[in-house]
Amino acid sequence: MFMEYMNFFYLFFILLFMLSILCFVFFLYFLKLNKSIFFEWEILSVNSNYMEMVMFFDWMGLLFLSVVFFISSFVSLYSMEYMSKKKNQFILLIFLFVMSMMLFIISPNIISILIGWDGLGLVSFILIIFFQSNKSKNSGMQTIMLNRMGDIMIIFASWFYYMIGGMNFLYFYDFPMKLGMIMIIFASMTKSAQMPFSSWLPAAMAAPTPVSSLVHSSTLVTAGIYLMMRFNNYIMKCEMMMKFLFIIGTITMFMAGVGANFENDLKKIIALSTLSQLGLMMLTLSFGLMSFSFFHLTTHALFKALLFLCAGVMIHNYKDIQDIRILSYMVYYLPITTMCFNMANLSLCGFPFLSGFYSKDLIIEMFIISEKNIIFFFLCLLSTSLTVSYTFRLLYYLSFSKKMYFCMMNKSESKIFNFVLISLTFFSIISGVILNFLLNSFFEEIFLSFYNKMIIPMILIMGLLLSF
Repeated sequence: MFMEYMNFFYLFFILLFMLSILCFVFFLYFLKLNKSIFFEWEILSVNSNYMEMVMFFDWMGLLFLSVVFFISSFVSLYSMEYMSKKKNQFILLIFLFVMSMMLFIISPNIISILIGWDGLGLVSFILIIFFQSNKSKNSGMQTIMLNRMGDIMIIFASWFYYMIGGMNFLYFYDFPMKLGMIMIIFASMTKSAQMPFSSWLPAAMAAPTPVSSLVHSSTLVTAGIYLMMRFNNYIMKCEMMMKFLFIIGTITMFMAGVGANFENDLKKIIALSTLSQLGLMMLTLSFGLMSFSFFHLTTHALFKALLFLCAGVMIHNYKDIQDIRILSYMVYYLPITTMCFNMANLSLCGFPFLSGFYSKDLIIEMFIISEKNIIFFFLCLLSTSLTVSYTFRLLYYLSFSKKMYFCMMNKSESKIFNFVLISLTFFSIISGVILNFLLNSFFEEIFLSFYNKMIIPMILIMGLLLSF
């Protein structure tokens, strides 16, 4: 029976990995030629209004698809070792989750977007309540109820689209109804857990760790940011919406940073770090810097998946304990896992020459030279230093704190875990350099004085002092 499971998981891993490579090859081809492709199938036409299934492939969608398939392939291989029971049901749900995200990414049609959007919400609910405990059921209900508010807004927005003659938002030069645009923004805020809809994100940690890795890296919470990127041209035409997004993104980033510094649950700290980065992406979109936000979204997906998978190995070996005050001296017991975790952690805080550095450095530099409110400028810099603070706090507790609570326990790192973690670590390190080289033509030239350039190292130093 175990061999059947193993073969099934291996096949799923190979299928998703090959799809990831294929999407990346097409991404390079589309990027070089600067082209996109439509596949259109008309389903119904009534009085000049028509319903159709459209698939839209461009360099952005193909790169994001490649990242989703890549992370999903390693999560499926990791799950073969991690999940002890109900493996068939679990891998089927993971497959449905990935397919819903794929449908969402390739759809410029508001109806097919809604199908993928609802699929993500429903499957995430089933995955969160997978362990069938009272805590997981409550967390699942909280997640689906808050996400349902966004789903209703998408349905209303589709009605507005129907009124102006079609469902494909890429066909319209201008979006005449600002109310419809407000609904799209509201839906994106609920799905990406922006304030005041942030409570469901830490609650969703009741799900198995492989699910948390998928949800926080490249699927559920990133769907709202990706939808905002697709509607970016319409949002930029309304200055009030841009200011609103700027305020929401800054507040979300700050509140998540403060919360992570006072949290002791390992998975919730990583969840709050995701919330902080989502706030940064929303803040970037409010300046109309879609390419910068997408760059950070892509690099963030890889090291955030790695963080959760490393946390899963730690929790698995320490008998399901998640309190960082008890989890200690990991360097001695789980050296490879700790090394990978610390690399992902340093990448998250923007440590020089890791993947997170290339995207966050660009965003902060653009923020420095832009026109901004001085209060929100300092709030943004403080939020960035809080990211460094909880990163080094985690690094200290897990690597250097010598509390021997579990010194007599048998702890081990399996070959499958090590293969997954080392592979993701390698790609997490090099992804920033590669994407910076490939997407360089989409970024603006930035010229800073010496004193402005020194702001970023000062943020790192201030965050390090705050962690102590």
